[in-house]
Amino acid sequence: MDNAIFRFPKPENEPVKSYAPGSSEKKALKSALAQLASEKWEIPLIIGGKEVYTGNTGNVVMPHDHHHVLATYHKAGEKEVQMAIDAAMKAHKEWSDLPWVERASLMLRVAELLATKYRYILNASVMLGQSKNPFQAEIDAPCELIDFLRFSTFYASQVYADQPYSEKGILNRMEYRALEGFVFSLTPFNFTSIASNLNMAPAMMGNVAVWKPSTTALYSNYFLMKVFKEAGLPDGVVNFIPGQGSVIGKVITASPDLAGFHFTGSTTTFNTLWRQIGENLGHYKSYPKIVGETGGKNYIFAHPSASALDVATAIVRGAFEYQGQKCSAGSRAYIPASLWKDVKEYVGDMLKEIKMGDVRDFTNFINAVIDEASFDNIMSYIEYAKQSPDAEILFGGHGDKSVGYFVEPTVIQTTNPMFKSMVEEIFGPVITVYVYEDKDYEETLQLCDRTSPYGLTGSIFAYDRYAIDKAFNILRYSAGNFYINDKPTGAVIAQQPFGGSRASGTNDKAGGPLNLIRWTNPRCIKETLVPPTSYGYPFLGEE
Repeated sequence: MDNAIFRFPKPENEPVKSYAPGSSEKKALKSALAQLASEKWEIPLIIGGKEVYTGNTGNVVMPHDHHHVLATYHKAGEKEVQMAIDAAMKAHKEWSDLPWVERASLMLRVAELLATKYRYILNASVMLGQSKNPFQAEIDAPCELIDFLRFSTFYASQVYADQPYSEKGILNRMEYRALEGFVFSLTPFNFTSIASNLNMAPAMMGNVAVWKPSTTALYSNYFLMKVFKEAGLPDGVVNFIPGQGSVIGKVITASPDLAGFHFTGSTTTFNTLWRQIGENLGHYKSYPKIVGETGGKNYIFAHPSASALDVATAIVRGAFEYQGQKCSAGSRAYIPASLWKDVKEYVGDMLKEIKMGDVRDFTNFINAVIDEASFDNIMSYIEYAKQSPDAEILFGGHGDKSVGYFVEPTVIQTTNPMFKSMVEEIFGPVITVYVYEDKDYEETLQLCDRTSPYGLTGSIFAYDRYAIDKAFNILRYSAGNFYINDKPTGAVIAQQPFGGSRASGTNDKAGGPLNLIRWTNPRCIKETLVPPTSYGYPFLGEE
């Protein structure tokens, strides 16, 4: 028996490769891109470690070249969903009983495989399947994905080491059991790292998962599942079931063994699944743990003391990197009148230089949005702004889906602070600017706080410390991740634990100990070393 008391050292964040011209990593990534683009995969379900082919198939395409089919995938029906639940429950006892250090060792092996053997193939799969440029793919998968895995082992050691106080003659201890059932992981298209973490964070704490990946991220997600298996993840611990959300969700929420729901995606989908879980509460063995990160209507707010160039750079990077398809992307900006002329000019100059196109051309800063439905939705907001007397398109405003789903980086200016594109989540390369009078700074802060139902990210630009403090307090609940003199995107594992509240989710801070604790079912154990032999207490004695 291994009876070592082990504590993992705090890791360092995985270094981000630059892919600069002439670098060895650029050459390796170009080679991986060419290899994957020349292949066509068939993606099965993976249930209990076995590949399952249903014959009900769909295609995975490149968003920037949607005539190019990367893979065909098989869709789960109700029968396969139940098979996945059964496989997870079969694996539950053995996996949850495994010493936690053994589970942690497996997490580190996955991380090491992705950092070394499969780094460029993983990056290329994200680029081609989700239309990310080399840098955006690099900071997602491999880097953030590796950080999630490595830091989860470190934080797990902290959780397990947190034990209660014991008085003389009593031994108290806390057992952090896995949940009594399976976790349903419903993962998004925009971050492959999140797709991994929504499964592997619960698995680190001894849980088993049924994983419904996003259809538009299947390419990289299937590759991840294959690496999990190569690393030695036991059969049934994670079960991979692509398919239609409504079909899968119906079977999942009806299962008495549902013990947790781990989600990143739209607020509407989260609300629907939470409602279905609520309708089945009397059916479950225990109340399911629900952890979700949903939408955002994230802001960039400038004070008159800010630098116009700083603000403009934050707008371009914060709103348009990965085509505005980050949960944290800036999509509304509040700029004082005294800065607006310069901010507008700087933004315009930057957008003149930015190129848009295929991810395999490394000179392109902007690539395609994820699919046709997203393209059509984004363009509907742009067309609305074009027709409105309250708005003007300053930059961009055009889209073309003939080859790929390309939408120009678009800046809308509005005179109405409650304009549709200031309030509603768009999830595309569109930011709306409201210009306020310098004297109305505090009033506009309050307006910003009440404009959106979301509370994910936001940033304040100012060099006046009193102005920063005022924004910090007025906007206290408007963002779970609040940035001072920085864009509202780019949270790094262990540095800026990520999550928001209001309509943006349960704010359980993915990548940190708070999230891991949610996937435990603690049992407190008290042992009295020498039990009492008399029922009486001193107060019973006669005076």
